[in-house]
Amino acid sequence: MKKPDHSSLKKLRKQIKKVQDSKRFEHTLGVEYTAAALAMRYDCDIQDARVAGLLHDCAKCLTDEKRLSICRKHHISVTSVERKNPFLLHAKVGAYLAQRKYGVKNPDIINAIRSHTTGRKNMSTLEKIIFVADYIEPGRNHSPGILAEIRKLAFVDLDRALVRILEETLKYLKNSDGDIDPMTEETWRCYQKWK
Repeated sequence: MKKPDHSSLKKLRKQIKKVQDSKRFEHTLGVEYTAAALAMRYDCDIQDARVAGLLHDCAKCLTDEKRLSICRKHHISVTSVERKNPFLLHAKVGAYLAQRKYGVKNPDIINAIRSHTTGRKNMSTLEKIIFVADYIEPGRNHSPGILAEIRKLAFVDLDRALVRILEETLKYLKNSDGDIDPMTEETWRCYQKWK
């Protein structure tokens, strides 16, 4: 994909609409919008943020079997937590599809898609933006008090917003006996200095 412009973003939006259900597509548009706003705030490429926002969940509506099949066929590593919870693979598979199906060549966009659920050490500004935008986009309504606090924080200190999201995610998973991806804990430990 060449440097995205208005017409290529419009085309990409149409392509994504075809592979997502209406609720997921509404969320995707919310992430695109929020990522663009955060990119303006943090002096990041706005068009790259929009592309990453549009593609971050491009593999979300695939079946678990399809995601696992793509991983096997294209030698994408699968952790034991991901094997047990294949829906978690949508980020890795999405990064693969962004390259192969949607023609994205920018490694920063690909990494932002790949790390948008767990984060990772040494994230770029774009990666942080997509991670945060996915959590705070306008259609989200989980934990209203905490969400309002993180939405404000996101436009003041991106790193501290990232840490708060990781804390809330880990707390939720522990309280619900959900499986915790080790990468989420590793990311949280890495960014503790921003607390």
